[in-house]
Amino acid sequence: MLNAKALNSKKYKLFSAGLLLLTLFVTVFFHIPAIASTPKHYTDLTFPPLPEIQLPDYERYQLDNGITVYLIEDHELPLVGGTALFRTGDRFEPADQVGLASITAEVMRNGGTVQYPSDQFNQLLEDKAAFIEAGIYTTSGRVGFGGLSEDLPTVFGLFTDLIRNPSFPQAQLDLAKTQVKGGIARRNDDPEGIAGRELVKLIYGEDSPYARVVEYSTLENINREDLVDFYQKYFHPETMILGIVGDFNLQEMKALIAEKLEDWKPTQKAVIPPLPKVSQVNSGGIFMVDQPQLTQSYVEMGHLGGLLNDPNYPELTVMDGVLGGFGGRLFNNVRSRQGLAYSVYGNWGASYDFPGIFNAGGQTRSETTVAFIQGVKTELERLQKEPIKPEELAYAKESTLNSFIFNFEDPGQTLWRLMQYEYYGYPKDFIFDYQRQVEATTIEDVQRVAQQYLKPENLVILVVGNEKMINPPLSSLDGQSKITTIDVTIPGS
Repeated sequence: MLNAKALNSKKYKLFSAGLLLLTLFVTVFFHIPAIASTPKHYTDLTFPPLPEIQLPDYERYQLDNGITVYLIEDHELPLVGGTALFRTGDRFEPADQVGLASITAEVMRNGGTVQYPSDQFNQLLEDKAAFIEAGIYTTSGRVGFGGLSEDLPTVFGLFTDLIRNPSFPQAQLDLAKTQVKGGIARRNDDPEGIAGRELVKLIYGEDSPYARVVEYSTLENINREDLVDFYQKYFHPETMILGIVGDFNLQEMKALIAEKLEDWKPTQKAVIPPLPKVSQVNSGGIFMVDQPQLTQSYVEMGHLGGLLNDPNYPELTVMDGVLGGFGGRLFNNVRSRQGLAYSVYGNWGASYDFPGIFNAGGQTRSETTVAFIQGVKTELERLQKEPIKPEELAYAKESTLNSFIFNFEDPGQTLWRLMQYEYYGYPKDFIFDYQRQVEATTIEDVQRVAQQYLKPENLVILVVGNEKMINPPLSSLDGQSKITTIDVTIPGS
């Protein structure tokens, strides 16, 4: 006779065996229809249509002193962030003071305010686990903040104090200039950086505000008074667009903005200079930056591009997908089939208010440099001469449209887009018009814009590499006998 312990053990074993059989039965039984319904090939997969994009509600209004405000409530997380956008840019700095704009922003942020010197300013932010940043870029200046919603009055107060009362201490200017000098000294360490920098100079012209680079000499011309003057010219209520998104009460946020900014009245008028004119300086030509230490070539090819509000920009982005996207012609033919590149790309460059640059290029072995250039040019010309295939059009359009949803991942992206559209004078529904035109793009449209906008005969070709190892030589390209050498020696070094 079994005792109680043995009986319980036997029951446990029977239960375990039964549970195992049940698990096997469920697994096998429910896998049979799953296996039968699994598509045999990825082309058999079907997906539901992407959900319709819903824009978050926002409010736009203006203060009496001219500040334009955008507010979006988002209560998902207890955070608030914002950006002040100013009508300025390094394209407005004097030619003999290149670097002034970026240094102005850096010293403005790192120097603290009249009330809160640098160390105290930073400590107040650190205590709240918050941040404030500032930068002046090619076409605009920005000051941003972020922190917990419970700390909004303190952080927003520091943010507005920095905008209105920066101190620009000499010690921070000296430190900034030292750091910039270090960047100048290292700028030729990266061959890819050399290629990008010099191509821009060759297209816009080295004296263009869109191509100038800071030098030791322009840095020496910058003093504290220049920073103060640049700030006073461009940081004004009437040139400011303020956007805030996050976990706040709308009426309380508006009251806080009014409290901190409504009485801001600068002592001088805002300066809004005319935009610099743009034209292509070199219409073609082959240029060489000889770097004997390299075993590969960095190739950049380009000509003047266009604007984002060009009526054909959506069709040009589809053309981009056919030409330079992952799985595009350059990738498939030049890199994969011909094996002529480590990387290859092609892109129609467009900006909001000045022409961008169309550029194509990549990295290749020294001995395949000429073949690589010829391969890229062949693909450009083929786009113009032959209609693309229906599957190429479908792939390029789907890639563009499927990535469209990433423009709306969070309300902050919508806020920034609205601010930029207002800043550059674009319609608020610009991105949706773009989407509709991409959807409507045809094979004929792609060939038409390729013929109209791509200019293979005007391509500036720049190679950064070991000239002695490039064989056949660059002079064998299209019977070119003149190769212009570019000296990238750093002046004053």
